[in-house]
Amino acid sequence: MDFMLEALVEAELADQEGEVPVGAVVVKDGQIIGRGHNTRETDKDIAGHAEIMAMKDAAQTLGRWALDGCALYVTLEPCLMCAGAIKQARIRSLHYGAKDERYGAETAYHLFSNKDAYPCPLVYAGEQEAKSASLLNAFFAKQRKENNPYD
Repeated sequence: MDFMLEALVEAELADQEGEVPVGAVVVKDGQIIGRGHNTRETDKDIAGHAEIMAMKDAAQTLGRWALDGCALYVTLEPCLMCAGAIKQARIRSLHYGAKDERYGAETAYHLFSNKDAYPCPLVYAGEQEAKSASLLNAFFAKQRKENNPYD
């Protein structure tokens, strides 16, 4: 199973809800145990990022906050907040689609490359990158068009 395709399903749900289309799933032993997509606007919650939502769902499934042995698949490179949560949760591997050149925790800040007191996940970038980027680009193009009546 291509778990990134499942993360893309979550991203499409976010898009349908008017949220930035980012989706995530948490996988343990080949099974999806957590799902999430952006809910920041809907919930009026700064922490309503796809990764956080999926990790919370997985924690409920497992009955514990530690997600060691789990893989996280997300359509966009995590931000600093989500990267911190990923490290705190002890995620084993991170798989992401589109890079975030400006705000990505690894691309812009090298957070997963810098070794510190927290375990770093194995990072796999660029999985389903074109589909992930296409969803994001279409969303932001629509936002620009709606906010610029002269375009």
